[in-house]
Amino acid sequence: MSILGTRVVRTEDPRLLTGGGVYTDDLRLPELDGAARVTFVHSPIAHARITGIDTEAALASPGVVAVLTAADMDDIPDGDGRPTTEPLLATDRVRYVGEAVAIVVTEQGYQGEDAAELVSVDYEPLPAVVDFDDALAGGTLLFEGTDSNVVRTGGEPAPPGAFDGCEVVVQRTFPNQRLAPLPLEGRAAAARWADGRLTLWASTQNAQLARDALAAAVGLDAAAVRVVAPDVGGGFGAKIAVDRDTIIVAWAAKHLGRPVRWVETRNENLLGMVHGRAQRHTITIGGSRDGRILAYQLDIVQDSGAYPRGATFLPGLTQLMASGVYDLAYCGAAFRSVLTNTMPIGAYRGAGRPEATAAIERAVDLFAAEIGMDPAEVRRRNVVAPEAFPYTTASGAVYDTGDYAAALDAVLDGAGYKELRAEQARRRDEGGPVQLGIGLATYVEITAGDGAGETSRVVVDATGAATVYTGSSPHGQGHETAFAMLVTDQLGIPMDRITVIHGDTDQVPTGIGTFGSRSLQLGGTAVHQAALQVKDQARDVAAGMIEASADDLELDTASGTWQVRGDPDTALTWAAVAAQAGPAGLAAAVEFRADSPTFPFGAHVAVAEVDTQTGKATLIRHVTVDDAGKVLNPVLAEGQRHGGIAQGAAQALLEEMCYDPEGNPLTSTLADYAAITATELPSFELLAMETPTTLNALGVKGIGEAGTIGATPAVHNAVIDAVAHLGVRHIDMPATPQRVWAAINEAKGSQMGPAHMRTAQ
Repeated sequence: MSILGTRVVRTEDPRLLTGGGVYTDDLRLPELDGAARVTFVHSPIAHARITGIDTEAALASPGVVAVLTAADMDDIPDGDGRPTTEPLLATDRVRYVGEAVAIVVTEQGYQGEDAAELVSVDYEPLPAVVDFDDALAGGTLLFEGTDSNVVRTGGEPAPPGAFDGCEVVVQRTFPNQRLAPLPLEGRAAAARWADGRLTLWASTQNAQLARDALAAAVGLDAAAVRVVAPDVGGGFGAKIAVDRDTIIVAWAAKHLGRPVRWVETRNENLLGMVHGRAQRHTITIGGSRDGRILAYQLDIVQDSGAYPRGATFLPGLTQLMASGVYDLAYCGAAFRSVLTNTMPIGAYRGAGRPEATAAIERAVDLFAAEIGMDPAEVRRRNVVAPEAFPYTTASGAVYDTGDYAAALDAVLDGAGYKELRAEQARRRDEGGPVQLGIGLATYVEITAGDGAGETSRVVVDATGAATVYTGSSPHGQGHETAFAMLVTDQLGIPMDRITVIHGDTDQVPTGIGTFGSRSLQLGGTAVHQAALQVKDQARDVAAGMIEASADDLELDTASGTWQVRGDPDTALTWAAVAAQAGPAGLAAAVEFRADSPTFPFGAHVAVAEVDTQTGKATLIRHVTVDDAGKVLNPVLAEGQRHGGIAQGAAQALLEEMCYDPEGNPLTSTLADYAAITATELPSFELLAMETPTTLNALGVKGIGEAGTIGATPAVHNAVIDAVAHLGVRHIDMPATPQRVWAAINEAKGSQMGPAHMRTAQ
């Protein structure tokens, strides 16, 4: 019996839960003895010219080793020559609150905060550009030498006649708000320069990409850089490769010739780690009154923040996935990415795909409300049929496998949709203050869409133990458990005798890492293939030892022994076979590349109660189907689904990174930024469905971001549905009590009419 598909408890957890986890700031290594501490000096102004920096007072402060600015970085390679190039430390201008202007290096961490306050920076304030319209207008340009704040465009506006023949056309503009990724472990780094080599320990999702980016930034060959990722406490896309502050820390170690360390505060994390989402959507949806959607157009404005980091690719992914699960006669999307005086935008759980789903799923509900049809029925009439796969969308995505109608029907049945609608009708008839809303979302997403492969090396040594070297790098997903299961399945070596090594470029020189829900389908398939190759090697060695034909041998995975088929007296252990193979044991290295990405899909039903007197929305049920192909380990898959649903619900209900008109952040602490907790969430109801892909031998797709993509529009739609009978058609995310209450009262005012409004005043 195969171990795959069974509920194997995570092998990482005993170490992590009992204090055995070692994160970057926990490192106590001889190489870091005497390490100095780095403290950043951040700009308190969103947009200003720097006219002078005085470090004299800071240098005289107790424990200060150095105060370094951009002027000290004369050993850093020149930039790419573009006017929008982002410096490591601000030079002549700052463009967002929190931008690094200088660093203070001290003997002890506590000395840095006082010394940083003594660095005197002269700023000449400039007008701040914060909202979309000001950025598009271009009255204030963030970069000299440019004629616009638009840094990228793509797609095409709807052509004339795209909505001809539609009986109903609905158009609305709404935001997909800016979010903070908020990993439990913020950014942290430690670095050492010795013997002509730079070593960086960092909280990163991919050590190999971090090595390459760091080497390029500081002007070293990749061979002269080692990056190690210890335990990583969450990433969500914001820790892909290496960020600028981490590069500065590594450069400081090289520049000063001594080890240095840095760990950010939560305030620094909220201001200085890339933010996510930050799009404005204008949706136009048209169709017939019998529920058929004929045309859909999505126009996107992407807030890039102060520098064009993730804005170069995120709206392109939104454009790619604009049509969602629907078979549409016309679907188009266009985007513009603009610069603002805010924190730059980067990848965040789903990276462009949740935005696409949120837009079209809100559009479908608006269309359903306009024609007076149940939103579930509208979805059922428009999803891509199962016989149409592989299905090519208008944007060129090729969906590999799917059964969207089955997922929708399963989640509706699992939630008891008819009964929920009956309960909703009862509450509306009674007219009580607490009303019920049912929100739907069907979704499809792209995983492993980066076009790269992943590496693995599997070694069985003379003790019979196995070691897996993988380019995938975990930050909470359970790679050690998953990859050990794959080896056990093929080789019969017990999981407790399998070690998984990752996140060290000296031990795993080649790899891509973990993002975009790619790990199992690429990294896991590479492990699977390497294990198969080791198995073939062992068969040949064992055949020679037994003096039998290799074709007559079998591996008894239950006992982990090789034997002539049907003759247990000839059994050989893995230890014996590996010892016979020589000092290196049995080893195989694989780089697996898939022919194309995979497209997981699913459907969510969210049930919310809304107090119409206060606007408070409470999520009371959440039922999901998240189909990611074959499931290797339900425990791991469910964990990923739970985390994703929580993050998706958080965006719908609570979270938003806000700036005032001058570019000052208003949500810079956890007292202001409303992170979701277990208190605000119900127990999730997870339904199983598996539609394998043919693009890898395991039949698996990505699961790490699916819950986020489906949950946000489902919860958002549920809150609006709860008050739709009062005349509310839309509420921007997050659906906070203030926004819900305002929408209810605005709808009441509209129903009263102008004359009644004058009387009421």
